[in-house]
Amino acid sequence: MQAAQRLLSTRGGTIALSVMAAVLAGVILLTYLHRYRESVKESGTAVTVLVAKSLIDKGTSGDIIATEDLYEVTSQPKSEVQDGAITDPATLKGRVAAADIFPGEQLTAAKLAVSTSTSLSNSITGDERAVNVPVDAAHGMIGQLQPGDHIDIYGAFNVQAVGRNGVVDPSSPSKPVLKLIVPDVEVLGIPSSSSSGISSGSGKTMLTLQMTDQEGADAAFSAENGVVWVALRPRANAAAPSPEIVSIETLLFGVPAVKVYKSLGGTQ
Repeated sequence: MQAAQRLLSTRGGTIALSVMAAVLAGVILLTYLHRYRESVKESGTAVTVLVAKSLIDKGTSGDIIATEDLYEVTSQPKSEVQDGAITDPATLKGRVAAADIFPGEQLTAAKLAVSTSTSLSNSITGDERAVNVPVDAAHGMIGQLQPGDHIDIYGAFNVQAVGRNGVVDPSSPSKPVLKLIVPDVEVLGIPSSSSSGISSGSGKTMLTLQMTDQEGADAAFSAENGVVWVALRPRANAAAPSPEIVSIETLLFGVPAVKVYKSLGGTQ
């Protein structure tokens, strides 16, 4: 303090203190400008975020948003990125839309809350349906199938020839026929409290399968009027199954499936 008073008591000391103050002010100003430029630069840095591509209805699961391509990846200036913005598509899994999300809106943790629901409706969309198909242990591979497996569904029937009028000919003999009904079906679940599943009351167990509405109707008809067989598909590189019918003629005598098909009244 005394040294400062001595400096101020002389002209040279006053000038020296003024110069020091000016230098200090300059340093402070330069530091502020540097930090300001850095903050402006940082706020303009592009950040990858997920944005709704189309309307996402309240209650839509993150899995559906991902699989149905309801979002797009965009770059936004950091200053415009909302709190909790989702930047990784993997984060969508296990979440559900807490409110309607409109096209162009950023997907955030607040808009897509963590879901505690195990409803099957969160696993399907559009024309997809979750359908229970009753099968017995042997035909349905009960005890061997697991949720997430993919299967082909075959239907075995005893059929009679159809006349040109589209009506079954009652005088024609009954003939056993096997046909692919629905290929590549995902097993959503095997509803059970034990490994044997829930009985349908007729010695059968339910498989909960994901299909389109038309495929579900075909599978339901097959289960109601024939015998349903399940074939497990490989996890990867599964070849397409044959759509041809199998009958005694095709199996034992090598008769082309199309001839048997037409003999039963088929037109295609």
